[in-house]
Amino acid sequence: MDNQAWFILLSVFVGICAVALCIQAGMLIAISKTARATEEQVKRVIPQVESMLPKVEALVASSTAVIDTSHHQIKQITAKTNEILDLTRVQIQRIDEVLEDASVRAHNQLAHAEMVIDDTMSRAQETVATVQSGIMKPLREIQGVAAGVRTAIFYLARGGRPSPAQATADEEMFI
Repeated sequence: MDNQAWFILLSVFVGICAVALCIQAGMLIAISKTARATEEQVKRVIPQVESMLPKVEALVASSTAVIDTSHHQIKQITAKTNEILDLTRVQIQRIDEVLEDASVRAHNQLAHAEMVIDDTMSRAQETVATVQSGIMKPLREIQGVAAGVRTAIFYLARGGRPSPAQATADEEMFI
């Protein structure tokens, strides 16, 4: 390429750089104006923030104190809760032991009561059998003998032989 082309190419690049520098300068001016406006707004807000700063510091201090107190109270509550849980576990174990013992005792008492009832029933049956054989049988025998004696006395008290009319009536009953 010849010198003239190089010169034109170089001039174009220098022009582009000049434009870029102008744009950058404009942006720096805009940034400077924005920074000044922001600085003025911050200067207006600084007294309000400074007036609130002691309140915020007091709030942070009181919040820290409350958090520390709460942390201490939470530790105490946790310790008491753990103690209550341990006591509850011990009481539940005791209750479980008492219930198990009561269950075993009740089972033993029921078995004993069943044995007593069985023994009582067998004795009652033996007593009934003894009464039947020892008292009722002789009573029946006495009653049978008494019936025989009564019939004999009645027969003897009636006197002689039955009349033929009566004998015929007796015989007709068997026919």
